[in-house]
Amino acid sequence: MSAVEDVPNARENEQRARIVATAERLFREIGFQKTTVADIARELRMSPANVYRFFGSKSEIHMAVARQLMGEVEAAAERLASGPGTAAERLKTLVLASEAMNAERYLADRKLHEMVEAALNEHWPLIDDHIDRLDGIFERIIASGMESGEFAKGDARLASALVRTACVRFCHPHLMVEFAHRPHPTSAQMIDFCLTALRAGVGS
Repeated sequence: MSAVEDVPNARENEQRARIVATAERLFREIGFQKTTVADIARELRMSPANVYRFFGSKSEIHMAVARQLMGEVEAAAERLASGPGTAAERLKTLVLASEAMNAERYLADRKLHEMVEAALNEHWPLIDDHIDRLDGIFERIIASGMESGEFAKGDARLASALVRTACVRFCHPHLMVEFAHRPHPTSAQMIDFCLTALRAGVGS
């Protein structure tokens, strides 16, 4: 593709990014259900028809905002998984960071949490994609620990699923709200429990 052809694509991507950023801000301010395409267009000083050039429906904008938020968590998780430290250190940091990132995005901001609730209740496909990506990151860390001898040999994929299930209440936005009044065990205690199991041997 030539540089000339790249220019319209770059402009289109920039415009899409502006729409998504504006939509996210309005979702935080007035709620995703109350935010209309007309609201987004007005903030960007464009017509609703122009917004629809980039997104076929309001639900597509919802998906794009959710995908961006989840993509930020995935990117941070990738950095942590590839960073320094033992497998145990990286796994613990990943769980604690995931908890902190989800709390910042979805708990501190109740209006944005409404969108997450809808995504979960309506089974948006991107939720499963997000879980699969995070599972892959967990699996990669655990596999590296098994390979180095830090963890007992076993099925890294199964071990990853077991760790995620054990820690789900600390990373799942709905469960984080539901169990907010029950602070124990903490996420740090749960991951220490999981690390003990990994060293002893799970997922065989």
